[in-house]
Amino acid sequence: MKQKAKPNVMKTINEYAGGHRHLITLGRILAAVSAFTGLVPFYDLWKIIRIAVKGEDLSQISSIGWQAVGITVLALLIYIAALMCTHIAAFRVQANLRSGLMRRILTLPLGVFDEDGTGKIRRIVNESTAATETFIAHNLPDKAVAAATPVGLLILLAVFDWKMGLICLIPALIGFGFMMSMMGKNMQEKMAEYQNALESMSSEATEYVRGVPVVKVFGQSVHSFRRFKEMIDGFGKWATEYTLMLRKPMTAFMTCINAVFAFLVFGAFIFAKGGITSDLILNVMYYIIVTPLLTVTLTKIAYSGEQEMVVVDALSRIETIMKIEPLTESTEQAEPQDNSVTLEHVSYRYKDAQTDAVHDLNIQIGSGEHIALVGPSGGGKTTTAELIARFFDVTKGSIRIGGVDIRKIPQSKLMEHISFVFQDSRLLKTSILENVRLARPDATESEVTAALKAAQCDDIIEKLPQGIHTVIGGKGVYLSGGEQQRIAIARAILKNAPILILDEATAFADPDNEAKVQNALAVLAKGKTVIMIAHRLSTVKNCDCIYVLADGEIRESGTHNELMEKNGQYCRMYEEYSRSVNWKVGA
Repeated sequence: MKQKAKPNVMKTINEYAGGHRHLITLGRILAAVSAFTGLVPFYDLWKIIRIAVKGEDLSQISSIGWQAVGITVLALLIYIAALMCTHIAAFRVQANLRSGLMRRILTLPLGVFDEDGTGKIRRIVNESTAATETFIAHNLPDKAVAAATPVGLLILLAVFDWKMGLICLIPALIGFGFMMSMMGKNMQEKMAEYQNALESMSSEATEYVRGVPVVKVFGQSVHSFRRFKEMIDGFGKWATEYTLMLRKPMTAFMTCINAVFAFLVFGAFIFAKGGITSDLILNVMYYIIVTPLLTVTLTKIAYSGEQEMVVVDALSRIETIMKIEPLTESTEQAEPQDNSVTLEHVSYRYKDAQTDAVHDLNIQIGSGEHIALVGPSGGGKTTTAELIARFFDVTKGSIRIGGVDIRKIPQSKLMEHISFVFQDSRLLKTSILENVRLARPDATESEVTAALKAAQCDDIIEKLPQGIHTVIGGKGVYLSGGEQQRIAIARAILKNAPILILDEATAFADPDNEAKVQNALAVLAKGKTVIMIAHRLSTVKNCDCIYVLADGEIRESGTHNELMEKNGQYCRMYEEYSRSVNWKVGA
């Protein structure tokens, strides 16, 4: 199996940094300079120890000490300057990544959000871009420090007593080897698995939280959400295996980098056999103070390597969004001749699916006709409706509106011809006025009010503290599912598109709201071509044609009376529906 190419981290970051990429370079250079500068006080420390051990002029200690403090402060200021450079660049890169992603997302087929889920895309926009900000702002200067410090340490360790310095390096080099064994291609794959597991758990957790009321009502536990539990168990199993896999190399790494002092004691013991001299005492005391820097440096390298794997995975996820091709825009600028809809041998298969979601559909809808798509869940009803609205392009066949292939109609023009009322219509956290105006931003307040009145929303507006200017979701203002649906219908009325798609528009309405929603839909559907998806079969009896979909294929079609006479699948569905409606609790 072909491996996915690993993104070039710095090349990608520099592309998004633009003119700020020089700040990244400057920040890394300043960080390295601060690391070298920060080692100079250790030389001053060696001079102070030498004065103390050899009994030289003690008056020099004060001036050397203050010199060390001054240089330490200078190193700190240089490092702060480095962080300022990398932070400015990091914020620019994150802003460019997010704006680039959002511009790309605006061009994507609407079906992408059904296939991948808005939670996954939101996580990429927020968390993957945040990972690059952390990497640039903090990890790049830390990597520069981690790279420069060993060079300076090698010079310090070699200058004073190269034999003692070499002994100190032995455990550090062994620890470095163990650290490298925990990185590489295999660990990058593990990091991708980790992020995938978090992503899956996040999506399933969202679904679980949405279903908590049902869980509580029926006294169920988390086990009632099998997929959520499987995700948690799977992540737990993966985390245990991953921890056990790294247990030995991580233990060896931590042991080695913390064993420098033990090697130093061993070296001092060996060198003391020839007699204890002031130079030996000086060097041992000096190396006892300096060698902990090796431990700190190797730990920084280890963590910076881990963070680089995180940012590689983040950039890969960002790239998956950027590589999704938008729907092709035709240059013909074709205009539909009427409001008819025709599907000819239409098939569609979702990404990575083994079978077609819909297969070889042939549907003819005349201008002003009302048709219904019914059938069992998963039969392809919503997919068919989304194909008509061009949420994605058909795999085979063609869809025509007004005699024109929808792929030849500009997206903006196509959206002017189609309104879509979903079963779970979403309202934004803004005023009722602005929510309805989404359909036609240039609409006047009086036009919005008229649309709300036609959608039977008078009772909703009356109870709101600021009428149509009330912000939904603010200060305890919330609407029921049926009320939200009526606001969505008002939006469709304001848009006044000639083709209307209703996807279970009364699914979440209580009896009182359902009656008002039905009245609103009657106003909305007048004179329009209507495609209705419904499980409540009483709502489709008066349709011009009913199509029964199952397993992505049309099993039956005709009027209500014609289908009842056939005594086929629709007849059985209608009889079962009637029994369920008439069912009552026994006395």
